[in-house]
Amino acid sequence: MDCGVPFCHQGCPLGNLIPEWNDAVWRGDGSSAIERLHSTNNFPEFTGRLCPAPCESSCVLAINQPAVTIKEIEVSIIDDAFDNGYVSAHPPERLTGKTVAVVGSGPAGLAAAQQLARAGHTVAVFERDDRIGGLLRYGIPDFKMEKRHIDRRLAQLEAEGVRFRTGVEIGKQISWEDLLRRYDAVLVATGASVPRDLQVSGRQLDGVHFAMPYLTQANRSVAGLSVDAQISAAGKRVVILGGGDTGADCLGTATRQGATSVTTLAIGVKPPESRSLSQPWPTFPNLYEISSAHEEFGERKYLSSTLEFLGEAGVVTGIRVAETSIVDGKRTPTPGTERVIEADLVLLALGFEGPETDGPVGDLKLGLDSNRALAREDDFSTDIPGLFVAGDAGRGQSLIVWAIAEGRAVAATIDRYLEGTTDLPSPVRASDKPISVYS
Repeated sequence: MDCGVPFCHQGCPLGNLIPEWNDAVWRGDGSSAIERLHSTNNFPEFTGRLCPAPCESSCVLAINQPAVTIKEIEVSIIDDAFDNGYVSAHPPERLTGKTVAVVGSGPAGLAAAQQLARAGHTVAVFERDDRIGGLLRYGIPDFKMEKRHIDRRLAQLEAEGVRFRTGVEIGKQISWEDLLRRYDAVLVATGASVPRDLQVSGRQLDGVHFAMPYLTQANRSVAGLSVDAQISAAGKRVVILGGGDTGADCLGTATRQGATSVTTLAIGVKPPESRSLSQPWPTFPNLYEISSAHEEFGERKYLSSTLEFLGEAGVVTGIRVAETSIVDGKRTPTPGTERVIEADLVLLALGFEGPETDGPVGDLKLGLDSNRALAREDDFSTDIPGLFVAGDAGRGQSLIVWAIAEGRAVAATIDRYLEGTTDLPSPVRASDKPISVYS
């Protein structure tokens, strides 16, 4: 605990009091540890399992040694807290009489809902899927986070007065105009769910799918729900395009479904295993990471540019790829290096372009910023009175800690909008950016 200035604070947008709850754990005081952890983070059971931990990259110990395993400590604190009854509902002492609609039940929406409910507002969370949780529910495989962690947290939110409305898509069952008329404030927290496509020859072949529908179907199946025409990797040669977390989720899922082989292709160079001089501490470096899914099965290939999808009778049979050359910062296929990788199933895990603008939020006619996210002010408000945007819908694809931080911050803005003042914390602004090599 003699780290001097705790740079882990700047690595985490939530402003987690990491040295304080680390010290409480060392002293064996689980009650104090969870109190300090919950003071800045509504859902440490989510972040401790899913966040890539930029706080660890900023750890003072990481200057010349392996960092403190902050994520593991965080998970142990919250799991111990649930086991020992330290987690309880905190309903408001009084109600304000004001109502708030939260559209989207991912981490940003849930964090905002909990903060606003505790401030005394009546909050309703609308989710178009049949269960609450957004990508936490149907985008994250159970081998990364079991859904019981979501359910027990939702029970706390319900006890605090949050109301959940599933199977309701705003813009269809309820118009945005009606929602804005019926509620004193509306928060758009629909995420950034538009996948990035790869328009090459053969893209229309059967067997080439976006990653998220594949993961969603797999999660629904694991949950015991009926899935029609499920995309399955069983007995297939699988190729995953994209080397990020979504690609790793696809790999672990395909492994469990019984794929005969899985190859993950990335267009860029293989990241280094240690910091380069261009990525100094305490920035968040781009490093070669091995997840549990990578340890289990499959192979990873870098500098692989996809030229076309090959097929027979309308079904994909392979991918023609070439080595990637990087000239003047641009990636181009290298002539003469073409080869074919056989494939029965291709999954596109290339990231997300932004929120759906022709679906759930299309009728709002909100503009887009330079990142193709919904335009908003620095305090998360929009040019429509009473309408606010937070999470990936306004930031673009980002980390779960940023989603929760924005959920907490927009709750403070909405509380101030409704009451004229607020005591809720506001850890970030809409314009804040990660302190990293990608900024």
